[in-house]
Amino acid sequence: MIEIKEINAEETYPLRHKVMYPNHPFEYIKLPKDQEGTHFAVVKKAKNVTVVSLFFENDSAQFRKLATLESEQGQGHASKLLDFIITYAKKNNAKKLWCNARANKTSYYKKFGLEETNKTYTEAGIDFIILEMNL
Repeated sequence: MIEIKEINAEETYPLRHKVMYPNHPFEYIKLPKDQEGTHFAVVKKAKNVTVVSLFFENDSAQFRKLATLESEQGQGHASKLLDFIITYAKKNNAKKLWCNARANKTSYYKKFGLEETNKTYTEAGIDFIILEMNL
């Protein structure tokens, strides 16, 4: 059985590092505004298997650093968490939800109603596209 729970920023770091940027220094995965965000985890057998961070600014919410343990990928954990944060953002009066998606993952996010913008960039050799949706 899994559950979604709110966690602190520091609890997201090990999974962010292992899944997203294992070849970078641990400090690389920390975000300057982590302490201002709301962080969630999918917990399975008392272990965080998927994490995400959500940041509100004015009437927008941005989710960042969605990561699932490789051994748990394909089991729907990230999808459950995305559904959860879409609802959470709406309940907290966000009018728009957006993310910086890796270019090779945009089709995944489109399934949830996010749409590509014309804003792109490259960081650490990875191409990103900003996706957004109105809530």
